[in-house]
Parts: sequence; C-alpha cells; structure tokens
Amino acid sequence: MAIKEILRMGNPDLLKISAPVEKFNDKDLDVLIQDMIETMKANDGAGLAAPQIGIFKRVVIFGFESNDRYPDAEEVPFTVLINPIIKPKGQKKVNDWEGCLSVPGLRGVVPRYDSIYYEGYDEQGTKIERDVDGFHARVVQHECDHLDGILYPMMIEDFRYFGFHDEIFKE
Repeated sequence: MAIKEILRMGNPDLLKISAPVEKFNDKDLDVLIQDMIETMKANDGAGLAAPQIGIFKRVVIFGFESNDRYPDAEEVPFTVLINPIIKPKGQKKVNDWEGCLSVPGLRGVVPRYDSIYYEGYDEQGTKIERDVDGFHARVVQHECDHLDGILYPMMIEDFRYFGFHDEIFKE
C-alpha cells in the first residue's frame, strides 16, 4: 500500500472513461482501495476516484467526519463505491463551491443535483443503495464524474466564480 501521485488537470488520462470492475473480493482491488484511502487521507480529500491515481476502473471512495478543506460540510460516511449508478431525485440543482485534488489550489461554483439515489457495490461485491442529499450528494456526483473523464471545471456555468482558493476565501 502506498500514497500515490495524483494526476492533475491537463493530463489527458483524466479524460478517459473508466472500465467496470468485473472481479470483486480480489487482491488487486484491495490494494487499489488501500492506495486510494492512503492517498485521499494524505491529501485531506473528501473523496478520490481511481482515475485520479491512473487506474481506469469504476472505483470511488469518499467520506469524512470533518474536513479542513470543507469546514462547513456535514459528515459523510466513509464509502467504497464500485461500478456506481446515480439517479437524480427531482430536478433541483444547487450551486456550491467545489475543489478537487486533481485541480489543486482552485475552487469553482458547480451546479449539482441536491438529492440523488446511488447504487453500486463494495469491495466484496455487496450491493450498496442510498438516497442522499446535500454535501453527500455533491461528493458522490463529483467523484463519479471522474469515472467518465469529467473534471468539475467542465461543469462551471459562471467563471466569475472560479479561482484560487486563497484569493476567493481571503480572511
């Protein structure tokens, strides 16, 4: 297990579409997940997608009790989510600030569905199904976008609300 280098925006690999995981309860999958956990924690992330460390499989992790990068965010339970499917619950979208470990130092306002249903599997192949809203829904949508080669700046509608974190949130 190791802390991996995170690919940054501009790397063309981040635009790839990831392949589904076909084998659960697998040593290689376990190593990938442990590497993702260590990498996310070392970088104070709220979530991480496998493509961000150069592995193009449909695996995301997310969750935290508290996070310095998102001090006002509610707790999100730690989750390993494999081969996710997301369905919006209604049409309501909410604009809020996002950052990304692949876009270091920058923040942007992104519209996301406020309430979603998601499903997928954990590393043993056990089905996960949840209805969530708020920041939890935002994190899931953000991380799952990586699996389809989408970075949050591609989702920004008004670039007046995109810039360096230190400039936007000056004390």
